Amino acid sequence: MSKLFLFLAIFFTASSCAFRSVHRSKNITYTDSNADLPLKQLDVYAPKKAENLPVLVFFYGGSWKSGAKKTYHFLGNRLARRDVIVVIADYPLSPDYQVPAMQAAALEAVNWTKDQVKQYGGDPDRIFVSGHSAGGHLASLIAVKEDELEPSKNDKKLAGSILIDAAGLDMYSYLQETSEGEGKKYTDAFTNDPAIWKEYSAMYYLTDALAPMLILEGERTYPSIRSSRERFMKRVEEKGIEDVTVKIYPKKKHIPMITQFLWTPGKVYKDVLGFIEEN
Repeated sequence: MSKLFLFLAIFFTASSCAFRSVHRSKNITYTDSNADLPLKQLDVYAPKKAENLPVLVFFYGGSWKSGAKKTYHFLGNRLARRDVIVVIADYPLSPDYQVPAMQAAALEAVNWTKDQVKQYGGDPDRIFVSGHSAGGHLASLIAVKEDELEPSKNDKKLAGSILIDAAGLDMYSYLQETSEGEGKKYTDAFTNDPAIWKEYSAMYYLTDALAPMLILEGERTYPSIRSSRERFMKRVEEKGIEDVTVKIYPKKKHIPMITQFLWTPGKVYKDVLGFIEEN
């Protein structure tokens, strides 16, 4: 009986947040109908009776050509039950649109969040941007090009960014080497123009004004992601930027870096929530 009691105690401690009610506001259009962008929607996940909570704006991966916000309800639900407002946005995808439009939409999603999240119980002064894979690339662009965010009601800096196995931190170098080979599949999104490759590679916009950044990477991720992150961090060191933290997850591959969020007691929640609490 004592072993059963111990098991139940551990189970309910680990999943104590699993039964909290979450309010989901879905399919909110955030893009401007007058802009050169398609109308896109986002979802907001918030615990019931939320008040002045930190906010995470998340962009999904999919090689810049696929993905849907509805697939990531597990992330919204689980973080909302841990007192984080989560905004998950759809954005334009290739081949119909290229990275300039994707970045523009991502910026609009963050601007919308800065202006509107207070009504959902979020703190507009504590907004974090995040994403996995191609979504991590978009989050990195917002982090390093924060000045491109339009003035909003609170007009505050981002609280930080969380990049999860982010692709394309240095797409310029990667496509210079591979655009006629393995990288050719990405030119629908990045075009054949090296100037675009560089303009939409976060590494080339690093300054000491960068808000705190957490990079989570799988030990067994794709070599292109690892080498890009290594070049990114070399530049961080060259510029003397201090508040960038890299955590490598042993034995983790690319996809498991996001699917691990299905396991609530996992290390990734400790890392993400700890970073949010510190900033």
